[in-house]
Amino acid sequence: MMMTPKNNIQRTVSDISFELMSKEAIDHQEAAALPPISEVEDAKCECCGMSEECTPEYIDRIRSKFLGKWICGLCSEAVKEEMAKQNNGLEAALTAHMSACARFNKFGRAYPVLSQAEAMRELLKRSTRRAQSFGPKSGAQKVGGLARSSSCIPAITRDLHRAGHN
Repeated sequence: MMMTPKNNIQRTVSDISFELMSKEAIDHQEAAALPPISEVEDAKCECCGMSEECTPEYIDRIRSKFLGKWICGLCSEAVKEEMAKQNNGLEAALTAHMSACARFNKFGRAYPVLSQAEAMRELLKRSTRRAQSFGPKSGAQKVGGLARSSSCIPAITRDLHRAGHN
């Protein structure tokens, strides 16, 4: 193996590496010229009351979308769903969602068990109405079906007690 003296070795720079080095220098200068990052503020949702840290620009953008009100991302999705479901405008959907949140904040957070009971009651009302709409029309006779005269539970428990005594 032949050794070459260090003073005979030369470093070469290609045109591409020269361009890359000059581009990095330009990018570094541009990065130094960027404006500072905006400070964040706490923004409180006018529907549910949740707070988020946001930039002032983002807060302004959300307010411009929702009639001057700042609402969180979850509530904004609920308002969009309300608009699609009711086929109403933004104002009606926003009002409906805000009133639902107000009811929940007033009643549901203070009494969660009662709130759940109220939700179950509403669910039962809707399912009863739906069942009635699918039921027989007035004046029509029922055809077929089995009538139950009594429960089978007493017979089952009687048999269980007899089996336990044997």
